[in-house]
Amino acid sequence: MSKARELAELGAVYDSGALSNRNFVINGAMQVAQRVSVAGLQTGYGACDRFKLASNSAARFDTTQSTDVPSGQGFSKSLKLDCSTADTSLAAGEFYQLRQEIEGQNLQQLLYGNSSAKQCTLSFWVKSPKTGIHNLEVKSSAGGVFNIHQYTIASANTWQNVKITFDGYQTTAIANDNTAGLVINWWLLAGTTFTGGSYSANTWSSTSANRAVGQVNVADSTSNDFYLTGVQLELGTEATPFEHRSFGQELALCQRYYQRQTTGTNQYSIFLTGSIDTTSNIYLYGKLNGTMRTSPSFATANTYLYTQPGGTLTYAATSNRSGPEVASINFGTISGGTQGYGIRFESNAGNGYVEFDAEL
Repeated sequence: MSKARELAELGAVYDSGALSNRNFVINGAMQVAQRVSVAGLQTGYGACDRFKLASNSAARFDTTQSTDVPSGQGFSKSLKLDCSTADTSLAAGEFYQLRQEIEGQNLQQLLYGNSSAKQCTLSFWVKSPKTGIHNLEVKSSAGGVFNIHQYTIASANTWQNVKITFDGYQTTAIANDNTAGLVINWWLLAGTTFTGGSYSANTWSSTSANRAVGQVNVADSTSNDFYLTGVQLELGTEATPFEHRSFGQELALCQRYYQRQTTGTNQYSIFLTGSIDTTSNIYLYGKLNGTMRTSPSFATANTYLYTQPGGTLTYAATSNRSGPEVASINFGTISGGTQGYGIRFESNAGNGYVEFDAEL
């Protein structure tokens, strides 16, 4: 793209009032990977924040944050899906998708649900192990409809830039709340339930058979690696240069949905503090990093309770009382504590962590 073209496109964006903060996608450059890596994943969030797998296939992928990126584009990281379990014989209803879900209250400027519904453009860099047709859809949670586009990989294991424009959906508005308003789905494999219809580009539909016509099977060999980076969804019909946000900005956006507090290489880092209410029941508190989407779930590993003079305490149950801004955990069935003494929840190894999950 010439410099004059770039300036013209940025000028058009400015006229629409969105020179910055124009990318609806969070972590599109795959900078943030709080989970580090997730092996053997079928469904759920993988290495890079805000991108998850959805599937009912027997296939599995190891997900990692990779340094394999398209040359000269300013990206340093990509999401790598390494097929660890292949699925070569697909049942009719099998599917595999890589997706990002976007909160409805962040999408109101699309004006879905009326005749003024706006077009938006998705751009991304992809490296697929399979040549041929790949399907991508934007699915609107309002009405359960989807808009399909196909892109063709011309050369396997080669970075390719894809740009797709979607018409606005005029029938039903996106709910103005913290639920998923739009879902971007990259299809990785599909059975005949999803491939048996006909492809019609840029058409909103609810017919499942039209969703993945001609889709290649990215999970047909454990030698297959699929990469993605530079994901941007923006208003308008032009794909403008990627909006590079700082790592700190992307991390803060990701932490609205998921926060993993870790010790690094240090032992005995303190996550939560409190006091012993009774010898068998305690509450601990901590501040979350910003406001999460909703009250989060809680999980931990390689951590323990410690107090003086009793030392390490054992517990048999936890009850999560956390809200969107404050972590509050009740530890029950305690043994060895003294009422009124302070207590802390800390790591007992260099890989200790606590996590708070408010993902869509």
